[in-house]
Amino acid sequence: MAHSVVCISAEDGSEGQEVAGLVAGSLGYRIVDEDIVARAALEAGVDEGVVADVERRKSLLVKLIEQFGATGGAVGMGAAYPMPGYGITSGDPPSDALMGLIRSVIEDMAEKGSAVIVAHAASLALGDRDDVLRVLVTASPETRARRLGESRGLDASAAGAAVRKGDAGRADYLKRFYGVREELPSHYDVVINTDKVAAERAARLIVDAAS
Repeated sequence: MAHSVVCISAEDGSEGQEVAGLVAGSLGYRIVDEDIVARAALEAGVDEGVVADVERRKSLLVKLIEQFGATGGAVGMGAAYPMPGYGITSGDPPSDALMGLIRSVIEDMAEKGSAVIVAHAASLALGDRDDVLRVLVTASPETRARRLGESRGLDASAAGAAVRKGDAGRADYLKRFYGVREELPSHYDVVINTDKVAAERAARLIVDAAS
């Protein structure tokens, strides 16, 4: 069956953001990634201390995300976990109330269809929907550390630490918001290891699976 939504979960350094951009461009879908949601949250005035008037803010967030996430638009380079910038004002982890709002926005975006959603464990949030293709993009810790080192100008030690920190944040996020103590391949429909599969090929595989 054709899938109107592709959810891509990506480990830091796995090239998942690049893959997501290629998939969105090929399918003609808008892309909703962490940076886009962060920009929309800022524009909507949503911060850690202000989550009042939820329905109005949710409606505004959805409209702004649609504006920022134009079809085939550029993909931000923020990692999906542990959501840097999602303290919105402080860089600290987001409140449960704000995350609940963002999750509801993701659900609304899925209802509209034609979207590639990257971040916020959307594969788990939308896992019960038949029109959603759930994808995990991964790579070995060594490969991910090398890529992060090259992209961020880090030495090997700092790059390895960045990977470990990102993985710990990811695990904590899944546990806190979805009760997932161990992430499994069975949480996804497609799992791609970019150690051996280049981003372009990975995107083609996902597009084929989504069509």
